Amino acid sequence: MKTLIPPPVVVAIFAGAMWLLARYVEPGRFSFTGQIGLAAALLAVALALMFAAVLSFVRARTTVNPMRPARASTLVTSGVFAWSRNPIYLGDLLLLAACALWFGQIAGFALLPMFVLYLNRFQIEPEEDALTRLFGDDYRQYQARVRRWL
Repeated sequence: MKTLIPPPVVVAIFAGAMWLLARYVEPGRFSFTGQIGLAAALLAVALALMFAAVLSFVRARTTVNPMRPARASTLVTSGVFAWSRNPIYLGDLLLLAACALWFGQIAGFALLPMFVLYLNRFQIEPEEDALTRLFGDDYRQYQARVRRWL
């Protein structure tokens, strides 16, 4: 299966859905002291995680493009990739959690598992297939050692 929608577009769609829920659905709204600061901190962690992952790809001189996983030239397993096979997608999830918190609508949090399910099926599984074809046993050993998300 080929990946169809670039992950940043998927993130934007989910963030837009969260914004719509916050704007038009009254039940489930919440607000508390420190809410925006907590959302900003979560966003900072998400961005730092994504930046560290991209930096690892750049240092390894391999592709960062999630739409072309078969172009990977190196299997990156160190740094943040020692904790998560998909630190950029984990960062995307944290970014969406920050949005849900920032928007103050509990229904936004209900979209997070849907995001994970979508990405697992339509982005991560095709990437894993491509990386298995490219790196064989090295990738299978990495999969056995490091979890998909955390």
